[in-house]
Amino acid sequence: MGDSSGDRQSWTFLTNHARVLVVIARDADVRLRDVAVACGVTERTVQAIVADLEAAGYLTHTREGRRNRYRLASGMRFRHPLEGDYEITGLLDLLKADPRDGGPVSPVEAGDVGPLSRADS
Repeated sequence: MGDSSGDRQSWTFLTNHARVLVVIARDADVRLRDVAVACGVTERTVQAIVADLEAAGYLTHTREGRRNRYRLASGMRFRHPLEGDYEITGLLDLLKADPRDGGPVSPVEAGDVGPLSRADS
């Protein structure tokens, strides 16, 4: 079981589904082509992810002219049992703001490193 440095650098904390949600949370009118570029995946992959997210109730869209406008569902929770008590909005709120534009400061920088907020709190 050898670890090569290439293997260690190939993983990330967020899934492509999470990345797509973050990009849409930043801009509800974003084109899927632009989501694909931002996430580093194909437009076809983004289409499949959006279909997954809509089927699971995390996302809806309405047609406005030739464009789609996306809306994130409120109150949705993470899917894995370990995080299932938490709403996804906390993560999206943290990641959707651009820190370069005066976005939110990380809890560590703010001195608040307490437990995550639970949806039922």
